[in-house]
Amino acid sequence: MKDISSIGAVDPTGHFHGSLLSMILDAGGMVQFVLLLLLFFSVVSWAIILLKYRTIKKVRRENSIFLDLYMKKDKLSEIFPEAKKFRYSTVAEVFRAGYTELAKLTRAIKGSASAREADDPGLAALPLNGIDNIERAMNRACGTECTKLESTLGFLATTGSASPFIGLFGTVWGIMHTFRGIGVKGSATLAIVAPGISEALIATAAGLAAAIPAVIFYNYYLNRIRAITMEMDNFVSELLNIIKRHYLG
Repeated sequence: MKDISSIGAVDPTGHFHGSLLSMILDAGGMVQFVLLLLLFFSVVSWAIILLKYRTIKKVRRENSIFLDLYMKKDKLSEIFPEAKKFRYSTVAEVFRAGYTELAKLTRAIKGSASAREADDPGLAALPLNGIDNIERAMNRACGTECTKLESTLGFLATTGSASPFIGLFGTVWGIMHTFRGIGVKGSATLAIVAPGISEALIATAAGLAAAIPAVIFYNYYLNRIRAITMEMDNFVSELLNIIKRHYLG
């Protein structure tokens, strides 16, 4: 920690250096540690914000393209190879999961039919529990995709809630340090008090600067992910209806 006599960015002539950089450099060790911690939170938060923006933009674009393709095709078997091309599309991933389960069930039913009695169309149809299996597979895919999209949002929530308190801690510590210096000097003029208080308040400002964008983008991305989740749920319902219409025995 800096020597008490060096409280505040005050030069030998008694003038206060009001620049932000000089106040940070002249702040106490604990305040500087708090500022470094808040810088870390801020940098990581902005990295998450930018990466999440890029990811969600790709998801929405590929979902839109895939749904257009889905509406144009007549057969699910024609959509499946195309769905593999959409790496970021959550809807395509749900479709792949549902179609894979459907193909697995139909193969099992056809294999069983050919082993016992060939050309029985009733055995080629899916039983009701087969539909449940497909629904579970698609719901599981929905859950996995939501988990992927919501990953790292927890860090934004933590930054938004904890950073102001971390900054406040730095401010309280800085003010304590300032008053300690005042006690040692035995003087409480504005020229002595103001620099120390200014340095301490930087921590609060840094905490708010880290927290505000984190909270804004956390809520923004949460709403976007809810919309994507709703889109997946609607797709699951629609695909299940098609499967029930064409495959249910």
